[in-house]
Amino acid sequence: MGLAVGAGAAGLAIGGGAGIAGGVALGRARERRTADAVASGDGIHQPGITTPVQDHLHFAAFDMMARTTRDDVASLLQDWTYAANRMMQGLEVSATGAVGGSPEAPPDDTGEALGLPASNLTITFGFGPSLFDERFGLAAQRPAGLERLPAFLGDDLDPERSDGDLCIQACADDPQVAVHAIRNLSRIAFGRARIRWSQLGFGRTSKTTSDQATPRNLFGFKDGTANILADDAAALDENVWVSASEGPAWLAGGSYLVARRIAMLIETWDRVRLSEQDRIVGRDKARGAPLSGGDEFTAPDFAATDGSGTPRIDARSHVRLAHPDQNGGIRILRRGYNFVDGNTDLGRLNAGLFFLSFQRSPDRYITVQRALATDAMAEYIRHVGSGLWAVPPAPAAGQSIGAGLLGA
Repeated sequence: MGLAVGAGAAGLAIGGGAGIAGGVALGRARERRTADAVASGDGIHQPGITTPVQDHLHFAAFDMMARTTRDDVASLLQDWTYAANRMMQGLEVSATGAVGGSPEAPPDDTGEALGLPASNLTITFGFGPSLFDERFGLAAQRPAGLERLPAFLGDDLDPERSDGDLCIQACADDPQVAVHAIRNLSRIAFGRARIRWSQLGFGRTSKTTSDQATPRNLFGFKDGTANILADDAAALDENVWVSASEGPAWLAGGSYLVARRIAMLIETWDRVRLSEQDRIVGRDKARGAPLSGGDEFTAPDFAATDGSGTPRIDARSHVRLAHPDQNGGIRILRRGYNFVDGNTDLGRLNAGLFFLSFQRSPDRYITVQRALATDAMAEYIRHVGSGLWAVPPAPAAGQSIGAGLLGA
């Protein structure tokens, strides 16, 4: 499902979502334009949630500039909507683009994606808790659960790599296409919003369709085996989508996005014996099967014991503590990515997991994360960045993202 997902110049909607459609003022003339819907469909959900997970990510959190107004927020979202719709079709952000305008004026498009296909680009927008403070008159429409995430045991958060008024998740099979999307949306925001922090990701750590192979994270284990899949409508309704009765009308059909930047102590992990790695995770590293037996997709049996009566899956293993059976049946839809951001001052890889999840309410994520307080894996990871955003549904044709909130 989704607003629109480009697949080459033709532009296809994955799962039958409607295209982003709205007006935008771009370029020196600031001409008002209207985008046509890319495809028809149910028009409920943004792309980049149940869309087949792409290979690369560029994620950015934005803050509105000082002295901006509610009208500035609305106009920015209109401009972003139009540009995103074009880029997801493999088009430049405006008709004049990178080279078709006046040679005496800055181009409308930065040009580094010229000649490249859309590469299944999806662009997903979210609204942070801080957008609903006193600046823009939106406090009355803030969902009750949209608060900064609470502190969790073991957090070592960098405030400069956490939170944000707005967020954009750009995913594509070509990293340059994803970077091009964020670069141009940031350029369009000039004078109204600025990037607070951003993150590049590679090597998806989840899957959202049954025909995708389960990927591996930087610890070498298969990740996302039990993720919610796009064709499981019942699970999505139960766990991911906000219902009309759960919050303000503008969020019905949307979701909540959690982002956590998790540093992985790679060099320490690499010195752990294989059997201990398996015990910590609760799965066999080679096949991804639970240590209670079976194959990768066999349900873990937490009551299974070995000949000495010891549980085959350790009580502090990651698989056990995160499993729905231990958390009231809660499931979340994961779309995380690996990252390597150079090295630390100690000469170690600055690497880890950029965890992304979508859930029906923030409480669902909070419950699972608190359950991981005694996770044996905690010795090898550090949560260093964090954020929560409400992800509105797809706009109707002719409207911009967040139209239900801002009336734009």
